[in-house]
Amino acid sequence: MRISYSPGYLAPLPDGHIFPMGKFKALHRYLIDKGIISPSQIVEPSLVDFANLCTVHSPRYAHAVWDGELSRKEERRMGLPWSRGLAVRSRLAVQGTINAGLMALQDGIAGNLAGGTHHAMPDYGEGFCVYNDVAVAIKVLRQAMWVNRVMVIDCDVHQGNGTAEIFRDESDVFTFSIHGEKNYPFKKPPSDLDAGLPDKSDDITYLNTLSDSLDTIFERFQPDLVFYLAGIDPLESDHFGRLSLTAKGLRDRDRMVIETVTQKEVPITLLLSGGYAPTVEQTAEAHAIMYKEALDITKPFFH
Repeated sequence: MRISYSPGYLAPLPDGHIFPMGKFKALHRYLIDKGIISPSQIVEPSLVDFANLCTVHSPRYAHAVWDGELSRKEERRMGLPWSRGLAVRSRLAVQGTINAGLMALQDGIAGNLAGGTHHAMPDYGEGFCVYNDVAVAIKVLRQAMWVNRVMVIDCDVHQGNGTAEIFRDESDVFTFSIHGEKNYPFKKPPSDLDAGLPDKSDDITYLNTLSDSLDTIFERFQPDLVFYLAGIDPLESDHFGRLSLTAKGLRDRDRMVIETVTQKEVPITLLLSGGYAPTVEQTAEAHAIMYKEALDITKPFFH
């Protein structure tokens, strides 16, 4: 399993900022130290081209991020203060998702140790999301005719409003989001299928809803490629999640999605999306669950 990662995924943030920027480096180190992946599996991305960014984002916004010309209001909406490091990180992460999509098409499964920035809209960022990496990757891969039909399975606790809005009129892209119904974003553009859960939903409620939803989406749509946004913020310990998944529930969720997709012989791209555990280390360990499950599920295919 090849994985996109760059040391440039780590951008500076002010002390005390709630976004766990250190999780990308910590996850990379954890996966290597535990032998879940080896250094030879890492593919380092370059900066995404502006032509590719502008398949989704307006030229004004794409260049304003790079040139440091966002207004104060735009920075507040994004939730992240601008820096050159943030601009670099954002372009690297988008290319990392494009690369992971291509590698999944070649290998059956691949991942990016970032990505899933599903709140970003064509002309602005929000919710800690600068560019919408999944939307750009889908646009680029479809334009290059690598794929025709693409599915997004979004299990972040926050509905994927940017992705839903961007693809609302595209019948060859199917968006599915399972999320906290009363959580951010408060205006939720409809996905092709939304499963909104009440606060405090536990493992049983979550997994039953997810299982039923997976049956439904694959009855309605047969994709050439799946992007899986495996946010860890449904965990009960999450700062912002408001759901009540245990670590076992999160593991069962990741296994259910990856098994469902791979058993249908559809390539799958693994992305982090959000997660705000009490510490950076706990955040990284929770994100690593998906890669542990992916390794366990795909061993029969690759060994």
